[in-house]
Amino acid sequence: MSLSPDPTPPDADRVLVLDSDLRGAAAIVECLRSAGFAVTRGDPAGPGTACPETPFHAAILEASGPQDLEMLRELRRRDRRIALLAIASFGTVEGAVAAMREGADDYLVKPLVDRELLAALRRAIDRRRMSSPSAGISTSTTLPDVLGRDPRMLKLQSLAASVAGTRATVLITGESGTGKSLIARAIHRASPRASGPFIEVSCGSIAETLLESELFGHVQGAFTGAIADRRGRLLAAHGGTLFLDEINSASSALQLKLLRVLQERTFEPVGSNDPIEVDVRIVLASNQPLERLVAEGRFRQDLYYRINVVPLEVPPLRDRKQDVPELAESFLRRFAVEHGRAIAGLDADAMRAMLSYAYPGNVRELENLIERAVVLCRGHLVTLSDLPETLCSGPTERSAIDGAAIAPAAATLGEALAEPERRILTEALRANGWNRTRTAASLGIDRTTLYKRMRRLGMGADRHAV
Repeated sequence: MSLSPDPTPPDADRVLVLDSDLRGAAAIVECLRSAGFAVTRGDPAGPGTACPETPFHAAILEASGPQDLEMLRELRRRDRRIALLAIASFGTVEGAVAAMREGADDYLVKPLVDRELLAALRRAIDRRRMSSPSAGISTSTTLPDVLGRDPRMLKLQSLAASVAGTRATVLITGESGTGKSLIARAIHRASPRASGPFIEVSCGSIAETLLESELFGHVQGAFTGAIADRRGRLLAAHGGTLFLDEINSASSALQLKLLRVLQERTFEPVGSNDPIEVDVRIVLASNQPLERLVAEGRFRQDLYYRINVVPLEVPPLRDRKQDVPELAESFLRRFAVEHGRAIAGLDADAMRAMLSYAYPGNVRELENLIERAVVLCRGHLVTLSDLPETLCSGPTERSAIDGAAIAPAAATLGEALAEPERRILTEALRANGWNRTRTAASLGIDRTTLYKRMRRLGMGADRHAV
């Protein structure tokens, strides 16, 4: 490796640039030097090239092949305090993910924008200084707020904890009710942005015509009813984390604006042409496979590549039954305090029933079941009589193949999926005294969504559900 030093004053932050693209490297060097950084340009000479011994505050390097990842890994091994920025050609999502796993603090997609490069570099350097041992920042490989001993959950926790300290975009996927919002909040709390705001936007619960204004804000007169300027959720999350849940339901126009935010960190409120810069870390979640939506033309491919940097897939609860006891006990302790009940735990029969159940509503359903049991329990232990009949019913209601709760005589897939959903809604309505507002809140959905699901399932005429 040949090094081309820079005669910048010694008190400037020192940056190593490693890029086999000579023109690209020259542009990066020029940008950094004009901004006051002390830049050393390295020329990767091939496998086995040693890392430089000169201490650097940061390094910017390619992430396009095994040799690049080996260099990144070696730089991180030599100095845990160095800020590492990976750069990748458009579409190399796998390479970017691999770079993050090897210790990169951030990655940028070519062609690089000077402003974005400088902002990312300064943030990475500041973050590394904050996370030095003297700063007292935890380097735990788990997230204490996320429960689960299943190997897949442990792997997810480790990856989430690793990426929490970075600015990288995170995409959390999984079925409804698996705990995606909880993981997003845990990532925020474990990040250097923990003291900043955590703003959650459920894209699926806000009308499409209002979602853009809700997210980006609007200026007075932008549309009928816009009687004053309004700050959107994106600006409210400045300095913190913006969590976009159910991003799969976002319109094409909103996806395009979001792509620009991710690339340039700027946006315009609805009705305005004045760009606003924002410093925000974006975490997204989807309850549908985005790859399928991209193939169907319902989700932008360029946005998918941009957000699928560090994918975290949350397994359904039916596939990690060993986590049920820990989750159940945690929920029981919380609800016992909230409802003022002296309940010690669940008896053996109740726990066996809970372990045999398929949980089509995932962790959210388990949480609701435990709260219901705590409310109904009159002793010191939750028993079978405190659990809903659907949970205690025989194994004929559950598939012997995969444990999914289905109706045995269902003629179609739609009917098979509708039956467990109808049971979940019925139990939730009963537990909340047939009050739709409280029921929607307990299920983690808005009241409009509850109405739609009830109508689709033919529950609108139920004399209780009114």
